[in-house]
Amino acid sequence: MNTLLRSLIACLAVTGTLCTALSAVAAPRHAKPLGPPVSLAAFARLERLARLPDGITMGYVDMGPRNGQPVVLIHGFTNDAFNWLPLIPYLDPHLRLILVDLRGHGESSKPACCYARIDMAYDVLLLMNRLGIAKADLIGHSLGSIIAQTFAETWPKRVGRVVLISSTGGYRSGCTAGPPTDAPPLPELRAALLKMHDPINPNGRFMSAWYGNARPPDPNLLKRQKRDAAAIPVKIWLAVLDQAVTGIDLQTTLPRLTAPALLIWGAKDTLMGPADRCSLERALPHAQVKIFANAGHNPFWKEPAAVAAVINPFLDKTAP
Repeated sequence: MNTLLRSLIACLAVTGTLCTALSAVAAPRHAKPLGPPVSLAAFARLERLARLPDGITMGYVDMGPRNGQPVVLIHGFTNDAFNWLPLIPYLDPHLRLILVDLRGHGESSKPACCYARIDMAYDVLLLMNRLGIAKADLIGHSLGSIIAQTFAETWPKRVGRVVLISSTGGYRSGCTAGPPTDAPPLPELRAALLKMHDPINPNGRFMSAWYGNARPPDPNLLKRQKRDAAAIPVKIWLAVLDQAVTGIDLQTTLPRLTAPALLIWGAKDTLMGPADRCSLERALPHAQVKIFANAGHNPFWKEPAAVAAVINPFLDKTAP
């Protein structure tokens, strides 16, 4: 593993030892989709832009029945709404799915300021207002899970249930023997970004290292995600890293998250590891927890049917 790749992996990780017993969840890996697959081209045609009152133009896809239960899906760092394509066919077709591009990502605005987690959560709130959605369930992945946490903590009456995939509770004493998220390798990552110039090469060494061994079911999706990530200006990469990823205190606000929560991780996740699981489980002791033994940071890429088989019943309000 080269030095840059180690930096990219380590920059979000909280190193440490396993704090709680975790077991793999058994779920069908090859279940039939509940709906038809959505092609990259068809998904792109569905994307719309919303001009929000805070000045941000937000890209989003609104799919499913308009009278369905609203679910907002929030992607991870440098991804966009396309990131959810492998999961969509396996989610309950009665759900209304709103898939967003966070500010700085995808088709959304890329302003010079501001990229704190509350800024991005507020964009989601304003989009819900624009769409007339009073209350929604949230599904967040990685950075998106931190935005979902922030939303649920800040506007609890606007949230039903929360699914946090590959998430973290940040630094918590007793969950790691090392430093918090701004670990020593982070300066090396920042130094690499500071030496880069726009536009980033989607097929270059940096982007190959960033996506590592990630393999979505459709290889064209990986090409699309690399292209979209490379289109993000270097200064925005740095702004998100500095303002929404490193050195943030999640533990202080997590007690405000009172919505029913489902926590999902891949046991082979090299970004959000045992210490991250420990910190979030301890902060949300009543949450449901599912670990997929053979998945990494993108479990819904590796096993979309199995992940959906856990999410669907959790979101089902009619279930006993």
